[in-house]
Amino acid sequence: MKNHLVANILYQIADLLDLKGENFFKTRAYRMAAQTIEVLEEDIDAITKENRLEEIPGVGEALAKKIKELVETGKLEYFELLKKEIPEGLLNLLNIPGLGPKKVAAIYKNLGITSRIELQKAANEGKLRNLDGFGELTEQNIIRGIQLLEKTSGRALLNVAYNDGYNYIKYLEKLKDIEKVNVAGSLRRMKETIGDVDILASSNKPEKVMDYFVAYPEVQQVLAKGPTKSSVLLKDNIQVDLRVVEPKSYGAALQYFTGSKEHNVILRGLAIKKGYKLNEYGLFDKVTEKFIAGKTEEEIYKKIGFSYIEPELRENRGEFDAAKNNTLPKLLGYNDILGDFHIHSLWSDGNDSIENITITAKKMGYSFVGISDHSQSLKIANGLSEERVDKKIKEITELNKKLSNFTILCGTECDIKTDGTLDYSNKVLKKFDYVYIGIHSGFKMDKNKMTDRIIKGMFNDNVNFLAHPTGRLIGKRDPYEVDIEKIIDTAKDTDICLEINSFPDRLDLNDTDSKLAKEKNVKFVIGTDSHNINHLPFIRFGVATARRGWLEKKDILNAYPLKEIKNML
Repeated sequence: MKNHLVANILYQIADLLDLKGENFFKTRAYRMAAQTIEVLEEDIDAITKENRLEEIPGVGEALAKKIKELVETGKLEYFELLKKEIPEGLLNLLNIPGLGPKKVAAIYKNLGITSRIELQKAANEGKLRNLDGFGELTEQNIIRGIQLLEKTSGRALLNVAYNDGYNYIKYLEKLKDIEKVNVAGSLRRMKETIGDVDILASSNKPEKVMDYFVAYPEVQQVLAKGPTKSSVLLKDNIQVDLRVVEPKSYGAALQYFTGSKEHNVILRGLAIKKGYKLNEYGLFDKVTEKFIAGKTEEEIYKKIGFSYIEPELRENRGEFDAAKNNTLPKLLGYNDILGDFHIHSLWSDGNDSIENITITAKKMGYSFVGISDHSQSLKIANGLSEERVDKKIKEITELNKKLSNFTILCGTECDIKTDGTLDYSNKVLKKFDYVYIGIHSGFKMDKNKMTDRIIKGMFNDNVNFLAHPTGRLIGKRDPYEVDIEKIIDTAKDTDICLEINSFPDRLDLNDTDSKLAKEKNVKFVIGTDSHNINHLPFIRFGVATARRGWLEKKDILNAYPLKEIKNML
């Protein structure tokens, strides 16, 4: 059984318990276990067979029994009983951004609503605003939440599609009849959400490849099977399409099925001006239809008059002019990051000790790691009091004495309060190696107030980084109203690095805002916002966002050696 399927059921149990009004710590236990399991690199089936479930952080004896039942039987009696206690449809309402369990329960109790259609109708008719704890603003937020959900419906977060796509690639690479295979489409461009996963292969035995493709163990349903193209639906409901081409056409097909529609239209037009015809089978002479190129993407671009354009840049955002003038950026590499500043430990709401985080970071090849636990006012995240800050610093100092060629930095993710002041005094802030600041409450402020609030925080001399600058959660919460250009200008004026938060439902700053900030010579930091050691590899998604924003190694603080970082800080 796939790890994310087990995690999904644990998430649903937490939601059902929320709807029942169970205490926060009980529901949090299920969510934390789900967060850990969905990013485990090891198969949950193997862990279960070897009776190692209780070794998973956050999984105790009782939860281990439930997971074992789920893995071994495919069902969980506790989950089925819970579902019978809650009206069908209420769980789906929890997917609406901004609608929590208390409000869903109130809507059901007072209006008998159990579906999104009923809820949207009631909100449009003004029937929600008079319920206790709602009001007209809440009603409008629910309408916007429904619209946001509809906009992202049917799309998967990048990390889910990435895991599905590259696990499929590993499976396909075992077939000797496949010469080359790669993901294509929006996944290869590393967009923040993905519709279907596209895979391209080259082979002289396409029918044999198709037989092997549809036999993948994670396939739930074969949607279509042909001699050179097949589509399947995986068990997590993501569609995967495979195309097989001749080896001589592989580069042309990979280019064709990777570039955005806008990029490809421009490229085909430019090919025509050069006297060529370009399609997924190759580059041809427009008059004689003689095959010119097609084996590699590089030769396609070169023949049309351009240097190679990286997949992440193929969005028609100026890449053709840059390629023609040899001014394309040398993009940040996926292995260029030397450490992660944004990690939460057991000191606040993380799942792991600083020591365990350090062990994992060293295995990843990092030379340093930064622990950025929450500040004191964020009680729900076990934010650190000033006294606990001193104890944490002492622990890190002792750990550093035992380490060689590796350094643990002590940071904070300090809350920007609604009036723009920071959650710690300057005296406390000076104790940290670096200071993140960020918004964690009061998301509904108007644009001017929110912008002024953040800017006021940024003008504190102790601040180094601005965490997740727009506060969005993809598919769950829109960015808060903020003048991002003013924030970017302030980052330049104050020498503050803007974060590209790598957590898959954030990716904040996004690619377009990152490109804008780069054009104004702002520096960046990429952080995972990890709450679990298995989140640390999420750094690749922050790097992907940086690459889509045209960022280079020189633009990213944590791509520099630690000695230089300390000088910059």
